[in-house]
Amino acid sequence: MDDLLTRAHELAARGEPFALATVVRVERPASARPGMKAIVRADGTLEGWVGGSCAHPIVIRESLVRLREGTPRLISLSPEETDRAEQEGVIHHTMTCHSGGSLEIYIEPVLPRPQLLLIGEAPLVRALARLGRLAGFAVCVADAGGEAGHRGQADDLEADLRLPLEGLKSTISSDTYAVVATMGDYDEEALEDLVGTGAGYVGLVASRKRAEAVFAHLVSRGLGAEHVHRVKVPAGLDIGAVTPEEIAVSIMAEIIQVRRSRTPGVKEVPRQEMATDPICGMTVAIATATHTVDHQGVRVYFCSAHCRHTFEREPARYVTAGP
Repeated sequence: MDDLLTRAHELAARGEPFALATVVRVERPASARPGMKAIVRADGTLEGWVGGSCAHPIVIRESLVRLREGTPRLISLSPEETDRAEQEGVIHHTMTCHSGGSLEIYIEPVLPRPQLLLIGEAPLVRALARLGRLAGFAVCVADAGGEAGHRGQADDLEADLRLPLEGLKSTISSDTYAVVATMGDYDEEALEDLVGTGAGYVGLVASRKRAEAVFAHLVSRGLGAEHVHRVKVPAGLDIGAVTPEEIAVSIMAEIIQVRRSRTPGVKEVPRQEMATDPICGMTVAIATATHTVDHQGVRVYFCSAHCRHTFEREPARYVTAGP
């Protein structure tokens, strides 16, 4: 248990999404016990123990759904349909290959903090960094006009200053919210690195007239107009802000509005292609299946060696017509 929680802390510290599955209720016979836990990573890897070969495929599948949707869920696994299948907030799964008993498992997605990426060294950037930290964002400041490793005025931001901006592209995701506030020094260079990266929000602190010139330059450089014109300018909600601190409030308010209007999950989590075990009816993840048989040009997937051997003894009995 301690090792698993340490592992969870390591994944969270480096910003890797995962789901934590915890057994909360057991009806025997069952191999799991209340309090047992497992970690499911975004690639479907499971670490830990929450019920064995019948339960783990279901837990992995539900965990990936939780990661995509960003919401926790209680799941119930039992060998027979019960009235609990109608319980609000509970997803019921029938484990047809289960030897008996039932499990209830709470699955909670643990997602990276949203990233607030700030470009520039203006007083507005420092105000945005402070507000971003208060709102729970992972703040990162880049100054494309400086040299790698230089911190300068950003020392009081308590944020990583990683340069050059080009090196940040690998960290940008749909949960990255970028603000360019160079005060005209290198708006074009900064936006050229940001536009089209898939960031959830890109805002430019500039007048609309200045933005027109910047956008024209970006299009002339070959960037698609459909991407360029998604840049929000001027960044922030119109609340009559004047001071850098007030403008920072308007920008953070807009970023929070954009973020909360979207599903909070990790869109990059792949969907698992599933097959049905013809012996027991269990669903099997095709990508990770270890028990398979090629029969008459079709690959058949099984949840266990027992089901595979049963099929191999009398395949005609279990093969149905159709695709």
